[in-house]
Formats: sequence, C-alpha cells, structure tokens
Amino acid sequence: MATRISKLFGMDIYSSEGEYKGKIFDLVINLEKGRIETITTEPLKPRTKQEAKKILSEKSIPYRYVVSAKDIVVINPSKRIEYEEEEAPKEKQPYLPRRSYRR
Repeated sequence: MATRISKLFGMDIYSSEGEYKGKIFDLVINLEKGRIETITTEPLKPRTKQEAKKILSEKSIPYRYVVSAKDIVVINPSKRIEYEEEEAPKEKQPYLPRRSYRR
C-alpha cells in the first residue's frame, strides 16, 4: 500500500466493522526505519509531557493496524501488519576454502 503522506491528513478513520474512529491530525514517523508508526486523532501540540502521553495513549492508532488508505482509512486491530525487523549485521566469518570430496 503506497500513498502520499500529505493525502492522509484529514482523512476519516473507520474500523473494519464500520465504526467511526476520528480524523487523522498528525503522524508520528520513524525516520530511521522510513515508516509511519502512529496516527493521532487529535493535534499533537501538547503543553506538557503528560498531555503528550495522554494523546499518544488514548487518541492515537498504531499505523500497523491500517488495512487500507484510499478515500478513507480502514483499520483492523486483529489483522495488524507485522514489519520485518532488520537483521543485525553479521560478523565477518573467516574465509575457509571449500573442500573437494571427489575421489
């Protein structure tokens, strides 16, 4: 699924059962992994850390729950997208020549 981030702002969010969840106000993006992590249904302009935590815990939806984003955003918490974790770089193995087992 690919869409422009700017198109997501203001879109309505519905569950797969048809329940209205709100509108997209802000997105939390993980720049290191290059993906959207969270959608907030309230502007993320808190005055205190407690307000920010409240918005992120009560007024946000993990982006891995998004099933479709066309004219509206459809979420399904039971069918979340699992991202493949990047593998840690493997240690270099010393070069060992192949053995030939031919007789």
